[in-house]
Amino acid sequence: MMAELLLPFQFAFMQNAFFIIALIAPAAAMLSSFLVLKGWSLMGDATSHAVLPGVVLAYMAGIPLIVGAFAAGLLCAVGTGLIKDNSRIKQDTIMGVVFSGMFGLGIVLYTRIESDLHLDHILFGNMLGVGPEDLWTAGLISGAVALILAAKWRDFLAHSFDPVQAKVMGLRTGLLHYGLLAVLSATIVAMLSSVGIILSVAYLIAPGAIAFLLARRFETMMLTAIATAWGSGGIGIYASFWLDAAPAPTIVLVMITMFIAALALRRMRERANAKKV
Repeated sequence: MMAELLLPFQFAFMQNAFFIIALIAPAAAMLSSFLVLKGWSLMGDATSHAVLPGVVLAYMAGIPLIVGAFAAGLLCAVGTGLIKDNSRIKQDTIMGVVFSGMFGLGIVLYTRIESDLHLDHILFGNMLGVGPEDLWTAGLISGAVALILAAKWRDFLAHSFDPVQAKVMGLRTGLLHYGLLAVLSATIVAMLSSVGIILSVAYLIAPGAIAFLLARRFETMMLTAIATAWGSGGIGIYASFWLDAAPAPTIVLVMITMFIAALALRRMRERANAKKV
């Protein structure tokens, strides 16, 4: 019985899937906490879609795909901020126009070239096909992002709650703003080969949203988000083996289940507190 339960861990492709989730989860979860507090969840969604033309152009130029993805994501994220600061249009409207346009451009470019580049792997990830190079790339980028967020979390937190007050405190809000955008683009690049463009959105939103419902302090929120990202990733990959399903969508379904459970628990706590009063 035990041997059967441990069967998924005996295959190299399953081991790599568990490894890459263990590597990308902390950075994605920590970033998710800031995005949820700052109200930038749509920014994570939009940026993840905007990297597609960068991936295709990088392939055409013969340079690493992650270089094109990072450049495209950062360019569009920064461009959106500049347009917002110099126009009367709201940020969500700008993101809807700019990033949908970038995603459409990526699709058009992809259909115009002949290559062995599999679009479904870019969009949905290829978690069971990651190799040592993908693990190293994801590990190095995610590790750098996690270190930056851990070292400057108080500054990013102040900027997320009240940018004006953060500026009064002497913080370099412009650097924090665009630094967070750069970290966002880098995290998406780290998840590109495994989770994919579309499903990376779940990792940038769900862990932080779940932790926000359960925690009352930001430090606890970040730790809860990391535990959620690790737990949902492990459970999702393990379940996908027995369900014969793709790991990434299964992980997302696990996250949705956790979110519903957290929401129900939050409601139970509020009702209990209301009765005490």
